[in-house]
Amino acid sequence: MVMFPNLNLPPSLKPLQHYLKAATEQETRDPVIAYWCRLFALQLGMKLDKKSKEASAVLLPIMDWLEKARTEMHENEAVTNDLVAKAHLENHAMKLFTWADTEDRAAHFNKNVVKAFYTSGIVMDVLETFGEVGLDISEKRRYAKWKATYLHNCLKNGETPIAGPPTDELELFNEPQGNAHGGETKDYQTPFAPDQGRTGWPSVPEMNQTPTPAERRQPVTPAYEPQAVIPPYVPVQPSPSMHQTPDPEIIKKVEKYCRFTMSALNYDDVPEAIKNLELALRLLKTGQ
Repeated sequence: MVMFPNLNLPPSLKPLQHYLKAATEQETRDPVIAYWCRLFALQLGMKLDKKSKEASAVLLPIMDWLEKARTEMHENEAVTNDLVAKAHLENHAMKLFTWADTEDRAAHFNKNVVKAFYTSGIVMDVLETFGEVGLDISEKRRYAKWKATYLHNCLKNGETPIAGPPTDELELFNEPQGNAHGGETKDYQTPFAPDQGRTGWPSVPEMNQTPTPAERRQPVTPAYEPQAVIPPYVPVQPSPSMHQTPDPEIIKKVEKYCRFTMSALNYDDVPEAIKNLELALRLLKTGQ
């Protein structure tokens, strides 16, 4: 993998730090995630500041790295094909979110859980590269960001977190939230405020640390659970060629979507499984 340069972000590009940090942490585990996080950071940076010399000193090296990385990974469809890339990022984000949510509901409060919520929210931001995210992803992203900040502050202050979603739905959905284009989350007014002077995201250490006894508590039954919204299925009209033998490349893509479907089902992500099945059926019926 092409080595990524060390960058000093000017104040105008500070919101990029979340995505660049996530890319660095994922570089050896999943280079595809690292690639899309950096591409998203570049696109965000171009919106925030593309004229100053300080910004150019950051954005140009990112652009150069992306070109080299794309050349190096030109055979990886999760880099070259937007549909495959989007499915890859969604699956990664949902794996992190599902693991963190399961641990949180079991009252396993530790820095690993904070880190997983935090990273899942970042990757869900990156999904905006492919267009507006759906309601299910949008709600999970907001919840992941809120939960990461809440758990971080509780652990930092020696408080016992409440397992699962907030007891008051308004506590979560009336809070001002950050967005992928601004990169900042306003300070929470009630009941938990992130560190002053920061962008609202907790500073999280590496995963795989052993939690201390004080970080584990008895589970509390959640009073609210975000509901996944499954979009209505719109049948695809078959083309005259659907009864012909499919092209081998199409068969490979269909098999890939089927694997994504099985992966989603392993994490109880029914909407994602349905979406990938529909993509596979569309390819078989229309070749597109």
